[in-house]
Order: sequence, then C-alpha cells, then structure tokens
Amino acid sequence: MSSGLSWRRPPRSLALPPDEVHVWRANLSVDNVYLERLRATLSSDERARSERFHFPKDQQQYVAARGTLRMILARYLDRAPAQFEFCYGPFGKPELASSTENEGLCFNLSHSQGLALYAITRYHEIGVDLEGMRANFAWEDIASRYFAPSEIEALRLVPAASRAVAFLNCWTRKEAFMKARGQGLLLPLNQFEVSVAPGEPARLLRTTGDPQEASQWSLRELEPAPCFVAAIAVRGAKCEFKLWE
Repeated sequence: MSSGLSWRRPPRSLALPPDEVHVWRANLSVDNVYLERLRATLSSDERARSERFHFPKDQQQYVAARGTLRMILARYLDRAPAQFEFCYGPFGKPELASSTENEGLCFNLSHSQGLALYAITRYHEIGVDLEGMRANFAWEDIASRYFAPSEIEALRLVPAASRAVAFLNCWTRKEAFMKARGQGLLLPLNQFEVSVAPGEPARLLRTTGDPQEASQWSLRELEPAPCFVAAIAVRGAKCEFKLWE
C-alpha cells in the first residue's frame, strides 16, 4: 500500500474491529496436497463451477481462490471452512448467507495471474480489484470507449511511459467501486470519475446524479507485488488498514 504499510504474517488470534479493514494477499500456485485440502472445503456448487473451466490451470486457481477465502473467513468467525454458505447479489457479488453468526462480516476478493487479494471488514460495503500488467495491452481503445471524458484527458496528460500504469490505476479503482456497490456494469464506467495519475492519491472524484456520494467512499491504492496494480473501495468512515499474507 502506498501509505508505507507492509504485508505481514497475521497473529494467531485475529480481531477485526468495525473501524479496520484487513487485506490478505495469497499465492494461488499451491502444491497438489494443499489444493486437495482446499477443494475439500468447497460446496458442491463451487466444485461443479470449478469443473466448468476448460483449462486445468484455471480450475486449480478457482479452487485455490475459493478455498483460501473459506480459510480466511474461518479465522474471524471460528467455524470450519466447509461450513460457510454463500449467497450472491443480482450481479454475482458473493456474501455470507444471512445468519446472526456472521457478525456483520463483509468481504470481497479479486485474483489475477496467480495472485489473489481478499478484503475483509465489518458493516462496510467493500470492493477490491487486482490486475497484472500485460504486454501489448490495447488499453487506449478501452479507455476511449468506456472512461469518462475527464479521465481520458487525464490519461493523455500522463507521460507516455507511465500511461499503462495510469490506465490500470483508473481501471482498478473503478472496478473496486463497482464491486463494492454490487451493481456490476449496471453502473456505466463513464458515470463516475476517479483519480488517474501515478503518484496521485486514489480518490472517487464524483458520481453522476448524486454530488454527495463521492464523499461517502474511501479509495485506497494497493501495491500487492511487482507488476501488479490494485485498489480497494470502502463505504463509510475512514478505516485503519492492515495487510496480511
């Protein structure tokens, strides 16, 4: 994270007050023994979904991502990883099924190129997005088609060597916000604006139709690993962040 926080091993006993956000980083390239341990925690519908991926690598990373989510949630709720039941919003955002035992826990996850991020908090809408840098990526076409005019102009002002990173800054901040809202692409990318330039603090600048909404959200840039860009969006008062491996 650009604030100078570092990724650390978590303590054996984890507390999560309502004014904290915990972000976990996980490598999804695990050995077969541990992969089968994670697979055993999945529900039948999760296992069925994993089998619909065409390539074995994609199957394995889905299993690792969902199994790791269950392992992380188990640390906060003192339940076996296999006991969790998920429900899904209209646009696929996963949540813990309604239960008084969930203690207001909210979460979101994202993974790319073998790395995963998990954002955990209580009583706050939250979204996280992670993207790996890719060579020969036609980001200019995507920006011109989907970003707000002010964001396109801001990208043009960034030095050419930094524009790909600036694009991913914009993209991950937008994705994190949309995921936190749980609306998917029902909220068009050009209907809200975020900060863009490398080194500029992550911020939600404005949303169409509600001049007050931007002040209700916090955006934070994350630095999960070299050649990766990530962002997290949280609704509500500013929270303290802790980063766990």
